[in-house]
Amino acid sequence: MDSKKEPLFIAFSSQKGGVGKSTFTALLASILHYRLGYNVAVFDADFPQHSLMKMKTRDLSMVMENQHLKKLAYKQFSTINKKAYPIIQFKADHIIQNAHEYIENSTIPIDVIFFDLPGTVNTPGILKALAGMHYIFTPITADRLVMESTLVFTQLLQDVIMKKGETSLKSIHLFWNQVDGRESTPLYTIYNDLIHQLGLNLMESQIKSSTRFRKESEENSKTVFRSTLLPADENLMKTCRLDIFVNEFLKIIDL
Repeated sequence: MDSKKEPLFIAFSSQKGGVGKSTFTALLASILHYRLGYNVAVFDADFPQHSLMKMKTRDLSMVMENQHLKKLAYKQFSTINKKAYPIIQFKADHIIQNAHEYIENSTIPIDVIFFDLPGTVNTPGILKALAGMHYIFTPITADRLVMESTLVFTQLLQDVIMKKGETSLKSIHLFWNQVDGRESTPLYTIYNDLIHQLGLNLMESQIKSSTRFRKESEENSKTVFRSTLLPADENLMKTCRLDIFVNEFLKIIDL
């Protein structure tokens, strides 16, 4: 790791709820912080849900109640010799300023800040917050409403905000999530062609549909997938191709 690099600001952003932006924020933050050795912080500005703040509370409770996960967490934190990454609640309208102040006052060098932003363009300050990101990743599903809102909004960001030059944005990347092998392949082909015609970036990685994305660790489980305190189990990552996605993600952000 190059500690001299400026911290990266990254958001998993979407104008439609339920496509996985908070889940991917937790997954990537945990993998980078606990497994890959980067120093991560998460800013939760997704008012009023604040899903990640609530997730961390549930994760703490689960680890304390599950003896196997408690041992995993103890071994992990003893090995990496650092604390859990902070999840801090902010409002979207001043979040970039808040991030720079946080970095300046932090006692450890920050490599990446993940932002969980509101899913509506009407939120005060949301466009300014998005313009302050270095990279935006947008999960998409094969649903007409999701695709229409995503493509329109991504074009707005790329053709208006990025081309004006008043932004930190280096690139925006769409990626397929919840891909069901039973769905029509021609449907994805049509959408892929449309995305390329619009000049938008589509990642090669596709995340397979899995119930793991929609539930927390169970009371007696011995593996973890979505957690703010432990990284996703590597075998579980392979079953939904998250491992391939992470490798592509790291190449894009050049960590």
